[in-house]
This record gives sequence, C-alpha cells and structure tokens, in this order.
Amino acid sequence: MIMRFLSLLAIAWGLGFAVFMLTLAQPADNARTTDAIVVPTGGAGRIVRGLTLIEQGRAKRMLVSGVATGLRKADLIAANGHAAAITCCVDLGREAVDTRSNAEETARWVRERRYRSVRLVTSDWHMARARMELGAALDRDVAIMRDGVRGDQRLGPLVNEYNKLILRRVALWLGLGR
Repeated sequence: MIMRFLSLLAIAWGLGFAVFMLTLAQPADNARTTDAIVVPTGGAGRIVRGLTLIEQGRAKRMLVSGVATGLRKADLIAANGHAAAITCCVDLGREAVDTRSNAEETARWVRERRYRSVRLVTSDWHMARARMELGAALDRDVAIMRDGVRGDQRLGPLVNEYNKLILRRVALWLGLGR
C-alpha cells in the first residue's frame, strides 16, 4: 500500500515537473503597458529587460527589488548599458533577500503608489513561484503581467525550483507564512 502511494506520488511529481518545464514564462508583448515594472534581482537579463521596457515607456516606474546596499541607481543603469535619463523612473528596493520578501517589498511599493497593474520581469524558470508569491502579497485588484527572461539553468536547479514551488504552494494553501 505504501509503495503504491509512493509510486503515485512520484508519477504525479514527474508529470507536474513536465508541465512546469513546458509552461515556462515567455517574454510578454512589448507593446503592452502597465503602471509599473518589477524586477527581482538575481538572474541574468532581468534588469536589462526591465530598463529597456522603462526606456520604451511601457510603464510609469520600475522597482528593482533586492538590491545590495550601496549600489546607486546611476551605476546600475550604466552597468546595464542604458541612458542616465531614466534614473527618474527607477526605484531600488533594498529590503528583500529572497522571493517571498521580493513580493512583500513590491506589494508595499505598489500600494504606496496605488498602481493597478504590474509587469513582473524575472527568469522563465523563476516566474511561477515569483508570480505566486507576488499574487499572494498584492491586493486582489492588481493585475500581474508575466514577462519571462530566458534562463539557462541546469536540471538540478530546475528541480530545486520546482520543489520550492510545490512546498510554497502547499504552505499558502494551508495559510502558513502569509
């Protein structure tokens, strides 16, 4: 009986992982606009994508969440190959240290500005969990647009991310850690 249960659990995990891999977030339509762009730090290409979108006028402001202490806006923008003129529209969040605190920091920032729509720019493999955390932290009437940045992850980190997604989803279902 236990072996059957464990076998079914392994099959469900494998099928879920396949769905996770097949539904990795794609880049969003560049023509669509939102009130804000949010970029959690941590993956290659995220900040460049967000800065490009803000330069194109696809949002009023951009938050880079989880920025190291001491990093200046002008340095971040210049290091990613963009014009200093956009420093007016970029905010740096320094409170977040992980995906969950990125969502909490973002939710406070969005509420303070009364934004109703957010473009979440993160790695394709990270999007499911980042979107889930942000959705749990934001007010229900705030729309979230997914904008995936292609990531080159090996199998091990992808499995790890999928396991984190499952565990966090279960915790949210149980009402833990909100």
